[in-house]
Formats: sequence, structure tokens, C-alpha cells
Amino acid sequence: GRDGIVDTFLLPQYISTIQNLCPWILRYLTAAVVTNRRRRNMMQELVKIIEQVSYSYRDPVTEFVEALYVDFDFDRAASKLEQCEDVLKKDFFLTVAFDDFVENARFFFAEVYCRIHKRIDLAGLTRRLNMKQEEGEKWIVKLIRDTRMDAKVDFKDNSVVMNPTYNPVYQQVIERTKALVFRSQVLNGAIDKRGNSAAKKDENKQQDQKQKTGRRQQQQQPDASVPVAAQ
Repeated sequence: GRDGIVDTFLLPQYISTIQNLCPWILRYLTAAVVTNRRRRNMMQELVKIIEQVSYSYRDPVTEFVEALYVDFDFDRAASKLEQCEDVLKKDFFLTVAFDDFVENARFFFAEVYCRIHKRIDLAGLTRRLNMKQEEGEKWIVKLIRDTRMDAKVDFKDNSVVMNPTYNPVYQQVIERTKALVFRSQVLNGAIDKRGNSAAKKDENKQQDQKQKTGRRQQQQQPDASVPVAAQ
């Protein structure tokens, strides 16, 4: 599933292959990370890869993440999000993930936007999310409640006042190292598999050499069935 795509494609050997041979796969890796909110801790690593590959490959899906997490250009990110909707509808492999992508992309957009701004105009944020005003305002208020953001909704001014919060250092370390255990297990499994494969090749090679040596020795020995000529 999407977890498997994220974990596999973010392995070092796959990242190198994507960067050098098939950068277009980055679209599907980006979509897998965006649609899987549980793997949001992978977003920083994804952003680094997008920056490195941006000179050779770009599309609205990768540019949305770049505009949001690198440039913090919310107008451009909103424009790219609209283009993403057209791309996902036309892409055979991503059509199924259309609703999940749009929903989660809006979530990431609103999260970054709320983290940076102290006072948020609900109408302006709704417009950037490409939603109707009433629907968008309800969605934003629900998002703030569900994520337990330290914020206060001011219905008179139709705005949200954010209280700045700072994660302690130990929490940042935990967030950045969540995936290390799984990736270490995957790497150990790959190393063991390669080691077993190499050992098996060596064993087969030794058997072949023994067989060749045995054949040579048989060829060098005189045939006992042939009589020796009388002198």
C-alpha cells in the first residue's frame, strides 16, 4: 500500500535511482506521503529530495510541496493545488487517491499557514483552499478543534487568533527518529538477503570447481579397459 511505497522509495538506493534514472516517480512518492497523514514525519525528507530533483523534474504535485514547505508561498501553493486536482483526475494511477490527496493537501496547507500567521482571516484562507466560504470556514474550525491547536476563533471578526507554541527539543528528536527503527529493520533485512545470496553463490562456485577438478582428474587417468601394447 501507500506505507510500502513511502518506506521503499525513501531507502537510499531507491532515492539515488529516482534522482538519476526516473525522477517522474517523485510524483507518486509525493502523492503517497501527502495522502498518508500518519507518515507526515517523512515530509521533511521528501522536501529535500524534491529540492534536489527540481532542476530535472517538476510537476504541480511536487511544486505544491515545494511552494508550501520551501518557499512558504501560499498563493503559489494554492494555485498548484488547483492544478494538482487536474493532474490527479488525468493520472490513471492517482485517480483513486483524488479525494484523499485534496483533503490532506488542504490539511497540510492550513497547518503551515496557521503555524506562520498569528491572526488568520477565515475568508482569505478559505479562498486559498479553493472551497466555498461557508464550507471552508466550518472545515477550518473543525480542523483547529480536531488537531487541538492553541487557537481562538473570533466569530465577530471572522478570524482565528493563534497562540505560538514551541515543541521541546526531546519532542523534535522523537518526531525525527520515529521511522528509524523500521528503516533499520528494512536495511538489515536487505543486508542479510545480500549476504545469504553471496554465500550461496560462493558455495555453488566451489561445487562447480570441485566438479571440474574431478572431471580433469578422470580425464588424466589411463583407461584400465584398454590393453597395454606388448613390447
